[in-house]
Amino acid sequence: MTESMRPLRADQAEPTSFVPFRHILVPTDFSEPAAIALDTAVSLQSKYDARLTLLHVYEFPFYAYSGFDPTLDLVTPARVAAESLLREALAGLKKRVPTAGSIFALGTAWQEIMRVIEEQDVDLVVMGTHGRRGVDRALLGSVANKTVQLSPVPVLVVPAPHEPTRAEPKKRA
Repeated sequence: MTESMRPLRADQAEPTSFVPFRHILVPTDFSEPAAIALDTAVSLQSKYDARLTLLHVYEFPFYAYSGFDPTLDLVTPARVAAESLLREALAGLKKRVPTAGSIFALGTAWQEIMRVIEEQDVDLVVMGTHGRRGVDRALLGSVANKTVQLSPVPVLVVPAPHEPTRAEPKKRA
């Protein structure tokens, strides 16, 4: 391992080639893990004086089943509810980061995250993960995993709070 490839210890200075983050993207599904990731992003935003953008992507599966009434509007109520949640989240965020912005998109979450990274000149993504394992992850997929695999910029994945298993003792207060 060459000297330039050695990991830095916490007490060492940042590498001279480090460029501070200028635009941080925080995808949200309004869950607890997303809120924890947002707190992390706010700390980073403050440190680097970066732009902060909250992104919510809603995905509406639509299948034309036999007997389905195409005049029934299912998309509008879902969109209105999601837009309302994003407005509320942004209002709360603006109390901490007055310059924060938001983007609302319809589509597949990981694809929209990639699109926004490119279109908005994002240089860091901070996102939460639900920590699903096994069958749940296989069936539901992982937006965080797909984002880490495909992102052209660094992705900081903030884990969900750990729930003790039966084998682990619960911490006492």
